[in-house]
Amino acid sequence: MDVTYPPEAQAFRDRIRAFLAEHLPQGWSGPGALPPDQRDAFARQWRRSLASSGLVAVSWPKEYGGGGLSLIEQVVLAEEFARAGAPERPENDLLGIELLGNTLIALGSAEQKRHFLPRILTGEDRWCQGFSEPDAGSDLAAVRTRAVLDGDDWVINGQKIWTSAGSTANWIFLLARTDPSAPKHRGLSLLLVPMDQPGVQVRPIVNAAGHSSFSEVFLTDARTRADHVVGGVGNGWSTAMTLLSFERGSQVATAAIEFGRDLERLCDLARTRGLHTDPRIRDGLAWCYSRVQIMRYRGYRGLTLSLRGEAPGAEAAITKVIWSEYFRRATELAAEILGLDALGAVGPGNGGARLVPEAGTPNSPACWMDELLYARAATIYAGSSQIQRNVIGERLLGLPKEPHPEAVR
Repeated sequence: MDVTYPPEAQAFRDRIRAFLAEHLPQGWSGPGALPPDQRDAFARQWRRSLASSGLVAVSWPKEYGGGGLSLIEQVVLAEEFARAGAPERPENDLLGIELLGNTLIALGSAEQKRHFLPRILTGEDRWCQGFSEPDAGSDLAAVRTRAVLDGDDWVINGQKIWTSAGSTANWIFLLARTDPSAPKHRGLSLLLVPMDQPGVQVRPIVNAAGHSSFSEVFLTDARTRADHVVGGVGNGWSTAMTLLSFERGSQVATAAIEFGRDLERLCDLARTRGLHTDPRIRDGLAWCYSRVQIMRYRGYRGLTLSLRGEAPGAEAAITKVIWSEYFRRATELAAEILGLDALGAVGPGNGGARLVPEAGTPNSPACWMDELLYARAATIYAGSSQIQRNVIGERLLGLPKEPHPEAVR
């Protein structure tokens, strides 16, 4: 297997490394190493640096203000940022650029592209995603939020939950039922809704680690323009699937880099604590190492499919199960290594699915325990492991579908 990149990719890699060396603070070890009162200022300056170098929307065509990079260049950029521990973009940019922006480019009307894409690039419009509901998480087609056309507006009523960046966004792209008489996978529409209006209420959700990166969003007679539908009225399911296909992007090729760096930190913790020769700890580290290598080759597989113009489809479920279970096991192993020092350790987290600490030294008990608390949900969010295994069994292995609970009774 030849995994070498073409010469032009190496030239681009050199360019990105030079950019990182120039713009990252000396001795950089990640955003969490900065004092809390400096992080917002760094995020603003970092975004300006990315924008001035054409590195904000690198996957967009140049005609829409993007970088127009090839897939290989996008992966190279993601790899180098991952190795340096540098943020590619703030969370709102991920939702606005990678998810909604790419979906608008693929399915949006000319007017939607003309209006929204420039505002996403400038950060004037900050987006969050309104898909999950209290009774519609893994079964996304069961959403109950309703949208009724009233003249030139949609009137929306319902509730969304686990809304990332909900407290900082001023727009939400949401899935709503616009035809309740249609089958549940039909009659859905993807709407673009302003949040700065009386009919939208946002309530932050504080998780076990003390973060509020998620929110509940309540919509009571909220309104949006009739033409703020992406992909056409009634085509919300296929539009949502298109949007979600952009969710992981080049991250499939960088997961092994990010988690491999964190595994090195875990090994250093074991050595520092004198437990690197303990058979149980060594077994745990070996398990983690094997998953990092599997993620590495899953990344090569995903990149190969993309270069062939093929979507990973159901295979993405394999990667999700591997990294989420790795994330939980690695943080649990850190707690085993820390022993009693893990009890009562408190520290602020970064609200992201990685082991990069937010405060203190990288191997402090507070950093690890903060990530342990966040990792408890890793096998649930972005598609639970149970659902992912059903996808693997049914769509990849051809096994019979799991009986519906109602049928069992």
